[in-house]
Amino acid sequence: MSICYTNPGTGGKRPRNDKGNKVTVVLGAQWGDEGKGKVVDLLATESDIICRCQGGNNAGHTVVVDGKEYDFHLLPSGIINSKAVSVIGNGVVIHLPGLLEEAEKNEKKGWKIQISMLSGVIMFDFHQAVDGLQEVQRQAQDGINIGTTKKGIGPTYSSKASRTGLRICDLLDDFKDFSTRFKNLAQQYQAMFPTLVVDVDGQLNKLKEYAERIRPMVRDGVYFMYDAINGPPKKILVEGANAALLDIDFGTYPFVTSSNCTVGGVCTGLGIPPLNIGDVYGVVKAYTTRVGIGAFPTEQLNEVGELLQTRGHEVGVTTGRKRRCGWLDLVILRYANMINGFTAFALTKLDILDVMDEIKVGVSYKLKGKKIPYFPANMDVLQKVEVEYEKLPGWKSDTSACRKWEDLPGKAQNYIRFVENHVGVPIKWVGVGKARESMIQMF
Repeated sequence: MSICYTNPGTGGKRPRNDKGNKVTVVLGAQWGDEGKGKVVDLLATESDIICRCQGGNNAGHTVVVDGKEYDFHLLPSGIINSKAVSVIGNGVVIHLPGLLEEAEKNEKKGWKIQISMLSGVIMFDFHQAVDGLQEVQRQAQDGINIGTTKKGIGPTYSSKASRTGLRICDLLDDFKDFSTRFKNLAQQYQAMFPTLVVDVDGQLNKLKEYAERIRPMVRDGVYFMYDAINGPPKKILVEGANAALLDIDFGTYPFVTSSNCTVGGVCTGLGIPPLNIGDVYGVVKAYTTRVGIGAFPTEQLNEVGELLQTRGHEVGVTTGRKRRCGWLDLVILRYANMINGFTAFALTKLDILDVMDEIKVGVSYKLKGKKIPYFPANMDVLQKVEVEYEKLPGWKSDTSACRKWEDLPGKAQNYIRFVENHVGVPIKWVGVGKARESMIQMF
């Protein structure tokens, strides 16, 4: 027997507690490197709070403001707005030396940083060493590695999942207890990797120093975000790292990152109720790139791929690796939208296609000669799909000086509308260059 409690004053429906400030979210909709930092920078100019919710210093966001280029790895790229508070949430894994180096460099500009005391788990130097050792081990055993950034992201999240990791709140509490747990964790990894050398005493001395340096930045993240959402009107912006196809659950596993880079990671990585999520913007490059190993159906291992790589300066901000390049794939955009429910897209780097006589767009996949209505979960299957393309004429003119919709060539407008119509998501911004002013706002 079930009992249903109703409130007569609400017509028998349970009242929704959806009051408060809405959180705007910016997420990657491909394999990363779409230009999220530029969109965040654009929105950050009017934001009061800017947050990172997942990932670590494997992220690399580039922003150009007033001709100066900024690269961010752990800090939200929206931090350039010195009036806003930047928050690093509990879903982020934090390499303290890297964070302090970034913070020290940037705090001179008056930027304000707050860290959730529930973050990360803390990434130690031996996590980074283990990341490299695991890649060597995979290569030796399977003849192939994942192609990680070797920044220690996977091993750190593994420590979190196995409940052996150490968080910011542990570092700031009883240092004797922290030291014991640190030693135990180091010993566990040394047992698994006999060649791993850990200077336990040296690292603990540094960590004790780091604890005092970060102490003024640390807040209880759950209470901070609750007050921000339920207090006076504020604009809250969340910057996702990585992208949908790198999500640990929904991405091209195992060639993915170790966190949830889709919209669910915003809630768990900051302690935000789903009802307070507002607009969710997906960032999409006008073509497709990915770094490292893994299936890539629209990849062009030819002069087209080389042209996109050269014109787009497709080199990873974090790793310096050349990105693999190919045509825009609408199958993965539809898939990313299913998971994230995008309000609108930002389409970046349209100008890279300016010289193309003809542009192809992947619209569907076939497997064994039959069209498949889904994005394959199995990577062996994804490797075998045949992409069906639509061909569109190139516009063969420079779009980099365009600042409004009417300035764009008609064929470029057709390309944009084609993407909108096939994915069912409106495009709110179109990027035609590196600078902030190169983002054309459509509505």
